[in-house]
Amino acid sequence: MKANVRGFTLTELLIAVAIMGILVKMAYPSYLENIKQGKRAEAKAALVSFANAMEMWKMQNNNSYLGAGPGGAATGAPTVFQAWSPVSKPVAEKDYDLEITVATATAYTLSAKLATGKTDATCGNLTITNTGVTTPTTAGCW
Repeated sequence: MKANVRGFTLTELLIAVAIMGILVKMAYPSYLENIKQGKRAEAKAALVSFANAMEMWKMQNNNSYLGAGPGGAATGAPTVFQAWSPVSKPVAEKDYDLEITVATATAYTLSAKLATGKTDATCGNLTITNTGVTTPTTAGCW
């Protein structure tokens, strides 16, 4: 009498593992791109909030954007806003460094520069001006 054996053969198991490998190989790059898009969205939101902080600075300081940087400087890491993104995480986990790239009494340019070791081949660094002009202009970056 033959015993009723249940289970998978080695061939069936190898086929299932191969199919899973193919699915993972297709899905992983898409997953990584979604992570980058999320980090980019956080940096854009931080830049817009930073721009709002600059407008508040201007209203409180003789109608000028000057002095919002370190030690009252016109450029550099901001003193009016957090200097990294995402703002909800500690500096050790930053993805972007926020800074005042250009500042005059009447205009500014703010940047979100990729932190050391971070890459984003699609968009790279992000900027916004006091007039709302954003770069890069590549589709999906802003």
